[in-house]
Amino acid sequence: MASRDVFAFSYGAFRPLLTVMGLGPRFSSLTVTGDELSVRFGWGFSDRIPFAAISHAGLEEGLVGGIGVHGFRGRWLVNGAATGLVGFDVEPPVRASVMGVPITLRHLRVSLEDPNGFLARLAA
Repeated sequence: MASRDVFAFSYGAFRPLLTVMGLGPRFSSLTVTGDELSVRFGWGFSDRIPFAAISHAGLEEGLVGGIGVHGFRGRWLVNGAATGLVGFDVEPPVRASVMGVPITLRHLRVSLEDPNGFLARLAA
């Protein structure tokens, strides 16, 4: 049986609003199963990424463009807070879904409660 680890998104002041919108913790997580990473942020974002496609993973600091799901030209931010940010490249790019619309994902930045634990799991 493949190991399965679930990592929670971090949420800040907008948690109540995101929860009412169906983007809260009950419907959102990063799940590592076998050789795949599955990301789900409620109905707003979902994807499945093979580990072989993930590179250059690390903590990312700096300003965020907002809270929720934001992106352009393959670079996406999926977050509930402006802290605990982890980013990684996806090569080759994969198909993901934003509000049910297919997009191409080349770089993903997420906010996590345990960013270092997630990075350690990716490295394992």
